Amino acid sequence: MTILLASQRLRMYDSDELDDVLQAMARKAAHLLPPSHTALIGIQRRGEPLAQRLRQCIARQTGQPVFPLFPLQVKRYTDDLQVLHTYTQLIENPGLGTLDVANTTFLVVDDVLFQGHSLLRACAYLAQLGARRVLTAVLVDRHICQQPIRADIVGVHLQVAADDIVECNVPPFEQEFCIDVVRHGAAR
Repeated sequence: MTILLASQRLRMYDSDELDDVLQAMARKAAHLLPPSHTALIGIQRRGEPLAQRLRQCIARQTGQPVFPLFPLQVKRYTDDLQVLHTYTQLIENPGLGTLDVANTTFLVVDDVLFQGHSLLRACAYLAQLGARRVLTAVLVDRHICQQPIRADIVGVHLQVAADDIVECNVPPFEQEFCIDVVRHGAAR
């Protein structure tokens, strides 16, 4: 007989801890990004509000105006890591056409670097538009990426089991700003 144990939810970082993480990410971003001709790309869903928070932190730290932010819808997985599309779907953002893309430094922001499909697809899209310098930032790097992509700015490094789910709870999609890990029950 097989017994399946219940899933377990573990709080890894609370809101106060993540505020400190975002401040550290902003300091690194401020060193990497030029004060002008810079734009943030927020991968929807949770990458966009993270990019909003990050750009506010950068502006407070540097005293510069906030960088423009362009949301980009990139989707491959559902929140529970089930494959939604066999390829990584991207919906173009026509607002990027208003920029001098070749002379703009882009910072692509996402919540979790898992296998790397979404981040790679977003960077490839910007390169296709003519971007010469694209940097990446993630709140969580799981270190199991299967694509030729890495994050230039990482908030938290989490090495958890491959079937664990890292949940970045980001307002306005969730009430509390936090990171949880959901461990699925093991069969005995």
